[in-house]
Amino acid sequence: MASDVADVSLDQEKRPAPAAIILAAGKGTRMGGDLPKVLHQTADEPMVKWVVRACKDVGVKKCVIVVGYKAELVREALADEEGVVFVEQTEQLGTGHATQMAQPEFENEPVTDIFVLAGDGPLIRSKTLARLLEVHRRRKASATLATAVIDDPSGYGRVVRTSSGEFDAIVEQKDATDAQLKINEVNPSYYCFRSDALFSGLSETDNKNKQGEYYLTDVPGLLKKQGQTVAVVDAVPAEDVLSINTQEQLKTVDEILRNRISQTTVSGG
Repeated sequence: MASDVADVSLDQEKRPAPAAIILAAGKGTRMGGDLPKVLHQTADEPMVKWVVRACKDVGVKKCVIVVGYKAELVREALADEEGVVFVEQTEQLGTGHATQMAQPEFENEPVTDIFVLAGDGPLIRSKTLARLLEVHRRRKASATLATAVIDDPSGYGRVVRTSSGEFDAIVEQKDATDAQLKINEVNPSYYCFRSDALFSGLSETDNKNKQGEYYLTDVPGLLKKQGQTVAVVDAVPAEDVLSINTQEQLKTVDEILRNRISQTTVSGG
C-alpha cells in the first residue's frame, strides 16, 4: 500500500492540478418557481456552491460551470468564487453535450484530470473526490467513476459489470432492460476523466436512445471498448446520492447538510 501512495504522489507532481466541469444548466421544473435548479438553497447556500467548495478542497484550481437556464443568476451566485469560469449550453441536448461545451476551456492546456459533476448534488464530500482522484491516478485510468449501492435505484443510471466484476457500462433507466433495472449499483454522477480521453470520447457519442440526448454516461463504456482503463470506486454512501427533484427532497437534503455542519463544528474539524 505504501508503494501505491508513493506512485500517486509522483504522478501528482507530474500532472497539473485537477480541474472540474460542473453541470448547472437545468431549470428543475419539478422544484417549483423559476430559479435555476442549482440555485435552490441548502444550508443557506445555493446547492452548486457546495459542489464548487468540495472541488476546491481537493485542489481544483479551475471550475468550469456549464450554465443555461437563467445563466446570469448562476454567474451572479458564484461571482465571489475564485477560479470559476462559465460556458453556456444554449440547447438542452443532454449531459454529454453540456460537458462538451467546456472543451474550449481545455484545448490549449496540458492533459489533466477533470472531475465532471452535477451542480445539484450538494451532499458530495471532498473525501470522496480525493478517493476518486487517488484511484484514477494510481490505476492510470482514462476514466474513473464512483458508484453507490442503494435500496431503491429508481431514476438512476445502472452500473453494469462483467461476469468477473469489472466495469462494463452505465445504462440509463429509460434504456435499461428488465434485468438491468434490478441492479442496485447506481451512477451518482461523480466522474474523473483524463482530459484528452473525455473529449475524444464525447466526440464519439450519439443520441440514439429513448431520450434522444447525448449522454455523458456513454463515455466510460466507449473508452472501455477501446481497451482503455476505466476504474470504479464503490465509495459513495447511499445518503450522499439523494436526488433533489422536489421541495420535499430539498428539505431532506438541507437537514442532512445542516447536521453534518453541526457535527463538524462540535468536533472542531
